[in-house]
Order: sequence, then C-alpha cells, then structure tokens
Amino acid sequence: MRIFVGGLPYSATNDSLRQLFEPSGSVTDVHIAQDRFSGESKGFAFVEMPEDSQARAAISALNGSMMGGRSLTVNEARPREERSSGGGYDRGGSGGGGGRGGRY
Repeated sequence: MRIFVGGLPYSATNDSLRQLFEPSGSVTDVHIAQDRFSGESKGFAFVEMPEDSQARAAISALNGSMMGGRSLTVNEARPREERSSGGGYDRGGSGGGGGRGGRY
C-alpha cells in the first residue's frame, strides 16, 4: 500500500521516515518529494508497505503524531492523476498565428 505523509519537517530524511514506519511493519520504499530546481523537500512524502494490514496500522499509529515539531498527516495515498504534457497553456491549433501583437 502506498501511504501519503504530509506536514514533514524539512529536515526529514528517507532514513528517518523509514525508522518512523518500521515499528508497524516492513517498508519497501520511501520517497520524499523535492523541488526539482532547489532540491529542497516539499514537506511531503510517500511510503510503501507491502502488507495492507501493516500499512493501516502505521496510518492509525502515526496520523496526527509529531515529527520535528510538526503534526503529520498520514493516510492512504490516492491514485496518481494523469498529468497533461501541455506545460500549462493551450497547444491546440486554433490559437492565432504566433505573431507579436497580443495584449502586452
């Protein structure tokens, strides 16, 4: 089961998060989300545990607990949503001729 962990202190590491979850069971993967430009933590992570029963025990034990002075939000991760590759703007063919002259 994939578990979402929010509210992480920015000092959290993969090892410290693994140690937090291991009392509830086996941890197969830990991934702390990082900003792609600065490399700094975004304050959330995903932890994977192979046994659903152990994952649910970890969620119950750790949701609302404190780590580094911050309250953690721990729950089952939602499935990933499909992301468009459009870069945030319309890449369709109906948008004008590409010249200058817009509203600048």
